[in-house]
Amino acid sequence: MKTEYLILNTRDELIRLDIATIAYFEAEGNYTHIVLQNGTKCIICMNLSRMQAIINERLQHRAATFARVGKRHIVNIDYVYLISIPTQRLFLSDGRRFAYQLSVSKEALKELRGLYVRSLGKSKPED
Repeated sequence: MKTEYLILNTRDELIRLDIATIAYFEAEGNYTHIVLQNGTKCIICMNLSRMQAIINERLQHRAATFARVGKRHIVNIDYVYLISIPTQRLFLSDGRRFAYQLSVSKEALKELRGLYVRSLGKSKPED
């Protein structure tokens, strides 16, 4: 499979990211933190809404790899490991090298779970 990149060109920096290595994006005011699988982090002067628009524009068909989860996060849905609504936690992992735990609102987690449930063709959680 061909490696695809998200290239972000700012006034002072050019960042070239293999999209398969991006674990999540996290908002902090007008800045976005980008966190990779290997723990590498970078920050870019861009709000999360603008980052989401750039992902959709530049990645087109691969943009579906990323999902907005609440106000603070865009996550790589390939790495969603556990959605815990009662504890308001989202766990991201590849099952081998990395694991991240994010604090997310119950509403946002319910929406993300709904995305997965619909993709499975089921309307109710399993007992």
